[in-house]
Amino acid sequence: MPEPITEQGERVLTLWQGSWVAAFAVGLLVWGLIVWSIIFHRKRSEQLPPQVRYNMPIEALYTVLPIVIISVLFYFTARDQTALLATDEKADTNIEVVAFQWSWQFNYLDKPLPESGESAAQPRFSVVGTPTHRPTLVLREGDVVHFDLNSPDVIHSFWIPAFAFKLDVMPGRTNEFQVKVQEGTAGTYAGRCAELCGVDHSRMLFTVKVMEPAAYDAWVAEQEAKAQQQQQETAEQLESGEADSGTIDMPGPEGEGPEDAVTDEEPAADEPAPADEAGVPAAANEEAGR
Repeated sequence: MPEPITEQGERVLTLWQGSWVAAFAVGLLVWGLIVWSIIFHRKRSEQLPPQVRYNMPIEALYTVLPIVIISVLFYFTARDQTALLATDEKADTNIEVVAFQWSWQFNYLDKPLPESGESAAQPRFSVVGTPTHRPTLVLREGDVVHFDLNSPDVIHSFWIPAFAFKLDVMPGRTNEFQVKVQEGTAGTYAGRCAELCGVDHSRMLFTVKVMEPAAYDAWVAEQEAKAQQQQQETAEQLESGEADSGTIDMPGPEGEGPEDAVTDEEPAADEPAPADEAGVPAAANEEAGR
């Protein structure tokens, strides 16, 4: 299992470990009963053993025991699912994730996407990718990060293995969750789409970079400055009549934009990709993503 970099990931890992312990316990019980039956009820003569219609203790056991096991697993699963989808804690960073065929756009917002009747959230800057250039999702150590997930075309799935968690990105619906990034997790991690979404599904890759607070703040300031400069240049073009709002090429889901578009992209997908936490190259994991 990947080493989780969020508090929520630790909860998921604990749930999986508990489930495997329960599975091994049931397996040992079943195999033990099979071996016991083979040894103690093996054929000893040609005489037919006594025939019975039922055995109430045994039938009660194999009826009640599965109900108990399922109930316990259901309780812990429901408890952890509720915790994983809780968004009550105030977030330090708000990011809108837009998944499109076939890349990602990360909009850094001043607040979470609003519910009906509230004022709209304003993007501070955006990071846009293309199928040939992976976008980079940058996070800060120790932050509570709120994610809003949207898609303009088909169902995708936002998956960061180091989160030990993934969530569908669906057209016409905003899914949300948030995580607490743990201290001491600065580094680079893999991200990908985990839902077969079309012919180039395997190219929907992105990079997650966790930074220390000072480095992250400097990166945010740089991105905001670039965004403000781009907005100013756009406004000047409109005022001078060199372009109109219908022709200015802004970054969008198609990945097409001006050369100075605010992006933070990784090298082309055909270059060697970094290995994930388990040491498996991302290229080898692309097939698994299919």
